[in-house]
Amino acid sequence: MTIFQSILLGIVQGLTEFLPISSSAHLVIVPYLLNWELDPQLAFIFNVLVQVATLLAVIIFLKQDIFRVGRHFFLGIVNKQPFTDPDARLGWCILIATIPAGLAGLFLKDLVEKAFQSSSFVAIALFFNAAILTASEIVGKRTRSLDQVSFRDGLWIGISQVISIFPGISRSGSTMAGGLSRNLDRTSAAKFSFLISIPIMLAAGLYASLELLKLQDVGDYLLIILPGFISAGIVGYLTIRWLIQFLVKRSFYGFAIYSLAMGVLVLLVTWIR
Repeated sequence: MTIFQSILLGIVQGLTEFLPISSSAHLVIVPYLLNWELDPQLAFIFNVLVQVATLLAVIIFLKQDIFRVGRHFFLGIVNKQPFTDPDARLGWCILIATIPAGLAGLFLKDLVEKAFQSSSFVAIALFFNAAILTASEIVGKRTRSLDQVSFRDGLWIGISQVISIFPGISRSGSTMAGGLSRNLDRTSAAKFSFLISIPIMLAAGLYASLELLKLQDVGDYLLIILPGFISAGIVGYLTIRWLIQFLVKRSFYGFAIYSLAMGVLVLLVTWIR
């Protein structure tokens, strides 16, 4: 991997992590379409570490929400009223939503790594991603706000997050679709999706960091990864700001069409090659 490839893939990660079009798919598709031969182990570690950059972006963007929820969460425990305050209850919902994907990541690690090496799998998963987004727009009534999220909502959205560990199915897309299917409005579904991304992305980043330390010439790899990390963080922050404003008035149908078109493109290129 060169520094140019690192920066370009960092930009791709920043653009696609929070848009419901699957960042992991694009980190597979872009090298495939450009015919880059990347070391699979380094590419996997890079893909996870640049997610940490976008994790920092979402923490900065939602710092006030995170502080408020965290404060009331711990105050609720101290006061022995953990579920009374809506923000404290939201904190518990975030924890509940994190559990399913965390368990799935532990047990399906090898299968997920193999999926990252299959362009055909990614294409088919993108079709599924488009179907999820479309279905959520059809069934969702968008009548509930973030402070109305319940434990059932958290569990359902957490289960929705499980399928997104595979490349091609967007984590933000599946969780936002899960929120819409529970009748959350689009902005609330997006914010809850961003909030529950923090624990799982933090755990994945820690794991990738440990894997990176096992490699020889770690310093050389860090010099390559760092530009991608920085570009992913900056672009990710700007993308979050844009998406929150976009979802106030617009639907997910455009992202569904994009996912469908990208899947068709990948299958065509695979067939031609």
